[in-house]
Formats: sequence, C-alpha cells, structure tokens
Amino acid sequence: MKVILVGLFIAVISLPLAANLAGIDGADPGAENRELAVFPHIDRSLTSLAALPAGFSVWFDDHFGFRSRLVRWYGESRLFVLGVSPSAAVVKGERGWFFYGDDKAIDDYANVEPMTDAALSNWRAASVRARDWLQARDIAYVFVIAPDKHVIYADEMPPTLARIGELSRTDQLFTALQDTGLAVDVRRELFEAKAHERIYQQTDTHWNERGALPAYQRIIAAVRARVPSTPPAWRRDDFTDAERTIEGLDLAGMMGLTRVMREVDLLLVPKRARRARVIEPAGAAPTDELGRLVTEINDRSLPRAVIFRDSFTSQLAPFLSEHFSRAVYLWQNDFDAEEVTREHPDVVIQEIVGRHLYNFIPSPELVPDPRPQPQR
Repeated sequence: MKVILVGLFIAVISLPLAANLAGIDGADPGAENRELAVFPHIDRSLTSLAALPAGFSVWFDDHFGFRSRLVRWYGESRLFVLGVSPSAAVVKGERGWFFYGDDKAIDDYANVEPMTDAALSNWRAASVRARDWLQARDIAYVFVIAPDKHVIYADEMPPTLARIGELSRTDQLFTALQDTGLAVDVRRELFEAKAHERIYQQTDTHWNERGALPAYQRIIAAVRARVPSTPPAWRRDDFTDAERTIEGLDLAGMMGLTRVMREVDLLLVPKRARRARVIEPAGAAPTDELGRLVTEINDRSLPRAVIFRDSFTSQLAPFLSEHFSRAVYLWQNDFDAEEVTREHPDVVIQEIVGRHLYNFIPSPELVPDPRPQPQR
C-alpha cells in the first residue's frame, strides 16, 4: 500500500513537468493582472549559462503545467466557498463589489496617517512653483486628484474596516491649495452621478466611462476658465447608453479569476464622431496605458495640452483629447519642465489618484526657478 501511495505521489508531482515536456504551457497570460515571466535567453556566453537556472525557475513558476487551472481553483474555493478574497491585494466588499487593497489604499480609506505640516508644505511648494513657472510662460495649470473607488463607494466597503480619522489626505491637500486656485475637486460631480447610475467598475480599480464623463466635464470647465479658446465639454445627452457583459477586470485578475468573473460594462456611445486620433505610438488606442501617448486634431484654433497622469486618465483621454489640437499624455506623477518646454502647450493638466498621496513625494526642485534670470 505504501508503495502505491508513494507512486501516486510521485506521479502527481511529476504531472506539471510532464505537461511542459509535452508542449503544454500552464500559463494563461490574460487571466492575471501582470506580465508573466519569459523563457530565459540562452547564447554561448557564460553569463547566460550562469543565469539559466534562476531564469528557468522563475519561468517555470509562471508556466508549469495546469498552473492557470490550479490558480483558478484556489481562487474559486477561497471566494465562493470560504467567502474571502483569494488575494491580499483585493478587498471583498458588499454586494459584488471589490476594492484595491494594496499601494496604501486601505490606509487611504481609513485615514490612518494624516499628512504632516512638512509634507503639506512640500506639496504646496511643488504645485505653486509649477504654477508660477507655467504662468511666466503664459501656460495654464490644472491640478486634479482622482478619487479612488473606496472614496465614492465607501458604503460598499466591508464593515470590518473602520475609519480612524475624519479627514483624508485629499481633504488636507485641497485645503492647503485652496487659495492658489489651481486644484480641481471632482468628487461632488461624481457623487451626483452616482445617484443615477453605477460610475465605477465592480471588478476594477477605476471609474467606468460614465464616471469618467462628469470628472472630465469638471476638468474641462477648469481649463476653459484659464484658456477660453477651449471648446465646451461634451454633455451627457451627446452620448447613447450601451451595455456589454465582459470578463472580470484588474481586481479579478489579481485574484486569478478573470475567466470566472463577469460584470456589466456601462458604456457611452458618442452621437457624433470623435475627431482626435492617436498619432504616437501608431496603432494605439487613447485608453491604452502607455508611458507616452499623443493625440492630435487637425485644427490649429484648438489649444495644446500636456497631461501628467496615472491610470485614472486612461478613461479620461478619449474625452479630453477632443479639446486639444495636440495632447501629450505622460505616465508620471512628477512635473517635467523639459517636456513642457518642448511641447509649448497652452495648458498643463496634472492628475494623481488619491491613494498616491501616501507614497509619492513631489519634488519642487524639479521645477525651474520661475523668477526671471538676470541677463549676463
């Protein structure tokens, strides 16, 4: 009997490798919200040979036979049997809602640690210095904090997570920048839209198109106040409602359940053709999450823009691009004076998601001195 059990054990643990040797890749790249390891490059150099064992081990961890099926079974058993999230990076909320639990998101929801006076002073210095440097060049500046899903849908967060403080870091920063006139708060518009329809994805970190629209309208209103040649924002009745059922999004991927979970994506179909086209990189969509993305409209009467952004601008880009002859989207939190100088924009929009106020420290020294330099 012992021999049989040992034989069965050896057979079971050998199955994944046997599957790989038979040409079966256990990975499912579309099922996880990350890049899977690639097979190590091998050439005749000693360096590549020395790196082969470690590289193969990393590759095998992502590609061993039946891996995606085992990951899915684990996720299903945790979520649907035990009723808990299979991933520490995902919070299981109420009524089918899921929330990002990493990247200080829970600290941000609970208001665990207020910003210090020194941190607020640093943020103010960076923002005001950027504004003044831009103003000296007749460039407008709009600073936006995108609300995390747990801000707008706090009522769907699990009751076991209690809030410790009254004020969020976003509240603190808006107060610190109140007299500068450059900060844009889109929360009121989002709460108003939430009363009528769902504006964030249930299995994703971000707003959907119907949430991005009111945020975009508020941003464009701020841009128009500074750059009057900017066209008015598109209205809600410029779109037709549409729906589609899709696989689970980024949070589902973090749990290994992309192929299992479904949600209804609430879309907005424009009644008139969009004019903006992505010119860099060629073939990209405006919602693609790229380090640099450029859109253009063949209309010189429109202003130009540089947008410093994170992932929350992905759904904003198709809306914002309709207002600029050229819009350059740069995936970074820090201000980049060299890029602004190259692009000669009429407005700079800087967007950052609220939870990043916990882990991003702005650098005022990256902005050149806004004061005119003496002539030599």
